[in-house]
Amino acid sequence: MEKKSPINAPAVPDGVLWSKIHLIRGLKVMLDFDLAELYEVETRALKQAVKRNIDRFPADFMFQLTKTEWKEVITNCDNLPEGVKYSPATPFSFTEHGVLMLSSVVNSDRAIKVNIQVMRIYVHMREMMMLNKDILHRLESIERNINGQERKFRTVFEYLKQF
Repeated sequence: MEKKSPINAPAVPDGVLWSKIHLIRGLKVMLDFDLAELYEVETRALKQAVKRNIDRFPADFMFQLTKTEWKEVITNCDNLPEGVKYSPATPFSFTEHGVLMLSSVVNSDRAIKVNIQVMRIYVHMREMMMLNKDILHRLESIERNINGQERKFRTVFEYLKQF
């Protein structure tokens, strides 16, 4: 009898998921072949499911990479599977919302479990970005205060030089 893993147990290590998120067109996306591997389905089957439900994937959910973008991904990513590098078709890339929508068209326990995990990682990324943004705002404020103090010190030194 096959043992089922608990619902909260990660389907894959978080580090693996983090490594499969790429920045393309200024968006954090995941590529079709990576998602297919994570869902344990063929890339062809994933693409067919998307094409059958294309109305669920507007441009801000999914887009196909241009050949130039794909060449750039190949150049910048060391861990791409060998087979995908030479595929004649460029991959689909899915934004956070597109990955979420995939769970409705690739309806398997594995896909649902992976999608939950991916959504948590996207939320964590957003939280980290907000924290970094807050830290940057604080640093800018400190820098402005230091610049203001620097001007005051210059003025004091100018007065002292006169004496």
